[in-house]
Amino acid sequence: MTADTELIEDSEVERVERWRAEELRRAGYDAEAAALLAPRHDIDLHLAMALLGQGCPTELALEILL
Repeated sequence: MTADTELIEDSEVERVERWRAEELRRAGYDAEAAALLAPRHDIDLHLAMALLGQGCPTELALEILL
């Protein structure tokens, strides 16, 4: 893998993680929780958002997801 390819892949991963963090913030997670969840690609974004949407407190949602 060349350096250019690595930069492109890193940029794509970073963009996805920024987008995930923004979506989590919109759903009601604070910046710290969103930053914790965003890079975790093993955590379903829709589930994370649905938990808060159904009234689950952030702390409990984090316990469930992590």
